[in-house]
Parts: sequence; C-alpha cells; structure tokens
Amino acid sequence: MDISKIQQIIVTNRNQIPSIEIVERSFDFDENVNYVLTGVRQAGKSYLMFQRIQSLLRAGTPIEQILYINFDDERLLGFATEDLDLILQAHYQMSEVKPILFFDELQNIEGWEKFARRLANEKYRIFITGSNAKMLSAEFVTILGGRYMMMSVFPYSFNEYICAGNFKLEGNWQYDINCLNHVKRLFSEYFHFGGFPESRNVQQKRSWLSSLFKKMLLGDVIARNGIKNSNSLLFLSKKLAESVGQPVSYTRMSNLVSSLGEKAQTNTMIDYVRYMEDACILFSVRNITRQFAEKEGNKKYYYCDNGILELFLLDGNTSLLENIVAVELKRYYGDDFYFYNDNVEVDFVIPERELAIQVSYSLGDEMSETYERETQALIKLSKRLPYNNLLILTYDEEKTFSINGKEIEVKPVWKWMLQNSRRRNV
Repeated sequence: MDISKIQQIIVTNRNQIPSIEIVERSFDFDENVNYVLTGVRQAGKSYLMFQRIQSLLRAGTPIEQILYINFDDERLLGFATEDLDLILQAHYQMSEVKPILFFDELQNIEGWEKFARRLANEKYRIFITGSNAKMLSAEFVTILGGRYMMMSVFPYSFNEYICAGNFKLEGNWQYDINCLNHVKRLFSEYFHFGGFPESRNVQQKRSWLSSLFKKMLLGDVIARNGIKNSNSLLFLSKKLAESVGQPVSYTRMSNLVSSLGEKAQTNTMIDYVRYMEDACILFSVRNITRQFAEKEGNKKYYYCDNGILELFLLDGNTSLLENIVAVELKRYYGDDFYFYNDNVEVDFVIPERELAIQVSYSLGDEMSETYERETQALIKLSKRLPYNNLLILTYDEEKTFSINGKEIEVKPVWKWMLQNSRRRNV
C-alpha cells in the first residue's frame, strides 16, 4: 500500500468531516476512554465518530491531530494487516503531533484486534467502529483487556427520531392536543419504517430499507461467510420474521426452507442465524427459566429495527409491536432481559427491575379473551417470581387496574419509550 495514498485519504477526511451536518445523539464520550462501537450498518456509528471529532475541534483540538480512516473506502482495496502500521507512518510524515485515531469498520482487516491492543498500550486515544457483533465477543474482550469500552449502537430511539425532525418535547407536551397528535403521527412512521438515521428524511422509505437489507445480506452475511445458497438464507430471514415472538425450532426452520425447494440442514440453519446475529441484523432473547441450560432451539429472535422486519410482513402489527419493545429493551439492558415460558408465557422479564411485560396490540375490555390471557399470565408469574412491576404495552391504550391485589399498568408503547429515554442515555 502506497503511503502517499493513505496521506491523501487522511487529508481529504480532515477537510470534509468538520462540515458534515449531524444530528447530535445523547451519547457522552469519556475523555480518557478508548471505544469500540458496534452495530448494524447505517445505525449511525460513523456519525457518532463525526460528532466526537467535531466536539474535539470545538474544544480546541487542532485538525492535524485528527486521523480518520474508513476501511470501507474503495481506495483501500487490498489493504492488509501488514499495512496497518503504514497509517501511523503516513501521519508522522505530515505532523509530529500524536494523533487521535478514528477507525471506521476496522473489522474488515484481519488481525485488527492485535493492532488495536498495541495502540492502546502505546497510549493512543482510539475510537473504533464495526458492523459485527463478534467484536463484542469474549474472544475480543479478552484480547483487548481493559483497554477499551465496548458499546452497542442502535438506530434512533423514538425520542431521537423526534428530535432529528427538529421537534422538541417541552413541559406538559402530552396535554397539548396538536403536539400529542404530531407525536402519534411520528410514531406511526417510526413503528412501520424504523429508526435508521439516514431513512429519516427519505421519501421512498421501503425501497431504501430494501436496498439496505440486501447490502447487509450480501456484504455482511453472504460474502463475509462464503455462503453459496443465498436463496435459503433469504427464505430463513422471512420465516424468522414471521416467527417473531415465538421460540425458534431450527429443525422446523430447516423443514420450512426445504419445503420451498431449497435443501437446508438443521446445522446450516443454526450457522445462518449466527451469521445474521454477527451482522447485528438479529438478536436473541433467552428463556429465563432455562438461562443456564439453554438449547439453541429455545431462543426467540428479533430484528434490529422495525423497518427491516416489516419488509417481510403483510399484516404484522402484532409482531412489529413486540419487536419494537424488544429493541428498546436491548438498547437499555443488553442481554439482561428474558422471556418467561414455563407453563406460563410472559413476553419479557427484566430481573434488575423486577419487571414483567406483556405486549398486546389492543387489550380490549375486561370481557375479551385478550384481556384475560394477558392479565392472568402476569398474575401467575407474580406468584412465582417476586415481581410487583407488571406492565402491558399496547399500541395506544392506557389505564391502571388491580387484580387479586396486584396492580397492572397498561401503557401505549410510544409513551413508555419516551419515558424510557429520560431514564438513561441512548
């Protein structure tokens, strides 16, 4: 790799990044911490880097100290592990100042983690992004030791989605009918098309999302893992979408895909799901009653964003509602939330808050089967686990009632999400 080409890339990026328009997200970087940021493509990882760079420049950091490289840049085709040190050589030929390093999609380079460890040992300040959940795995955490903070980046939360449209919720906004109606309109859009930042102002959202998913599947799953039978992977993606909220049986998935004319062994299905998890397209939720003896076929799978999920659904409001709740819980609790299934089925439980959640698009009145099913599941669970926070999330229904001395709160999911965003940074 030619050092002059690397220098050209560094200088070009220095000229462009300060003028990039960004919507600032509520992410506070610690001054003395190196970061590895991972998440699905287009979640906004690069823009978080740009946000950090612009804040450093405003604080007086000279532009010559900023070194940003995107390893998806086509000018770096053929770049290999042995070329990584050329980046530092290229910088020091132009400046004596120690750079602050920003490496985008570094997982494209095999052996990146050893390079990252060496840089941290040499006391560089470093920010790394990647579109592969394996970067957060125990293997890489062990290699990187305590040198980096490992963080997941998600598409916009609903609160961020609202703010990205230059609309601010102030005071008692929920009592302002015009404001409330606007929030509900935005939620309908967010509910169906998700929160990818770049899709926020796209008119043809479904086409944009379809193109993005094809890029994820082709680039981050098929090409990266050498998959030859792309049709079976696409069929599996559809069947997983149709199974949101249900424990997955890989044998059943294998049979369903095979019934469509594509041969698919159970072990292949397991591999394909793992590849999609690695690409951050999917994530799994475990059964809390079996969390220490988990079998591959007992997990539920959810899509990283409702916009991707709806590409596969015709009338999927129920699945979309549960998926959006799962994404929100993943955002705040990582892997520390579960579903409960042991003769009683409850959609989500969060042990640290002693919280149990049922998700129902519409609960109906006290005489409805849905009302009976959802409430009784929570009551039965509360007799087995010491959970007093019982919640039913709906699309737009709200009330509170007591059953057998247990209070159950019913809340619109959009209101719950907005309240959640005020409890923690996104």
